[in-house]
Amino acid sequence: MKGLRSAPRPLRGEVAIPGDKSISHRALILGALVEGTSLIRRPNLGADVRATADVLGRLGAAVQLEEMKGLAKVEGVGLQGLREPDDVLDAGNSGTTMRLLAGVCAGVGGVSVLTGDASLRRRPMLRVVAPLRQMGATIDGRAHGNLAPLTVRGASLTGVDLELSVASAQVKSALLLAGLGARGRTRVGEPRPSRDHTERMLRACGVEVETGPGWCAVSGEQRGHALEGVVPGDLSSAMFLIAAAVLVPGSDLTLVDVGLNPTRRAALDVLKAMGADIDWDGSSCSLGEPLGTVRIRHSALQGFAVPDEWVPSLIDDIPALALIASQADGETVFTGAGELRVKESDRIAALVEGLRSLGADARELPDGIVVRGPSPLGGGEIDSRGDHRIALTFAVAALIASDRVRVKEWSCVDTSFPEFLDVLGEATSGR
Repeated sequence: MKGLRSAPRPLRGEVAIPGDKSISHRALILGALVEGTSLIRRPNLGADVRATADVLGRLGAAVQLEEMKGLAKVEGVGLQGLREPDDVLDAGNSGTTMRLLAGVCAGVGGVSVLTGDASLRRRPMLRVVAPLRQMGATIDGRAHGNLAPLTVRGASLTGVDLELSVASAQVKSALLLAGLGARGRTRVGEPRPSRDHTERMLRACGVEVETGPGWCAVSGEQRGHALEGVVPGDLSSAMFLIAAAVLVPGSDLTLVDVGLNPTRRAALDVLKAMGADIDWDGSSCSLGEPLGTVRIRHSALQGFAVPDEWVPSLIDDIPALALIASQADGETVFTGAGELRVKESDRIAALVEGLRSLGADARELPDGIVVRGPSPLGGGEIDSRGDHRIALTFAVAALIASDRVRVKEWSCVDTSFPEFLDVLGEATSGR
């Protein structure tokens, strides 16, 4: 349990955020699937990305994470070079690792068994298992393949035309990765746009990707080349610093080299709509991703009903936005966010429970949350439920609470942002 006191000092100056977790996963995976040595600078080195590195190593790709240098080196073996693992593949707490690597393992000869921690073994997998079965994969698991452990028997895959019922970047990515080794063309349609990191990075390593309104496609047996570039700062992690800066009086914080992918920055649009004094400028590009600076100042905010169509692009940012909404004037509504029920925890329930325990006015919807503000926050004990985004949200809440906030299972932040308290300390020191 971590006890956190309120820290009234404003956040000032410039800080850098750890590399984007989603992009880091994909860079390691694609580095393994092409031939040659990929050099990935400033990768996220949290436990989730380390799980992906370990799984790829067991599949035959040499992955070195050089923490002191901020470098990941991947010796790719090509689509045909991956091998049957000699042990169970442990994805830890990482849904991205399990779902994306299920797509890869579907084309690897032999048997691969994917498992994870207790939380991951409760998360739904049929959304990726079912379409992989349509491509010719044989996948077994608990609850007819909906729950891990998953046993994947590698097969010769065939590209198909797939329409997903839920917009999911993880599922889409798994199918595109499987499609790389399949015969023919694999097309994936979605009801709403989801994050496009995989499509961008496939192009960055020389793979042709077709795109159209609501769909993307890849033809099999393309040979890509090794990757080299810097992983942009993780905007979803940056949201916790952005939340702190917008809530703590006197703050004027600039975040540098942050990823500004249009399919990820809807949270910034929400803050603009709420009246936040926030600006961003994406002036560079790396690994196919735009990156730049975000400047945020303490702001008085108004409640806002977030359009459903924005939600797939900000699903990971809703915990931080819900905390911000507790200090805004009026009602803020998030709907169409049922996916939050099946993340590392039931984030809707965890958020409402935590906010209310500190004195905020919040209530659950079946697929979202309603927060009415402004509400002064007191101290209390928060059950993070082992979910890093819940833990980080209430660490930020401690900055404006009138008494100590205690966060249970704080170590879960190691999955994505183990440096959070150090970065926060740097920001509040004004260096």
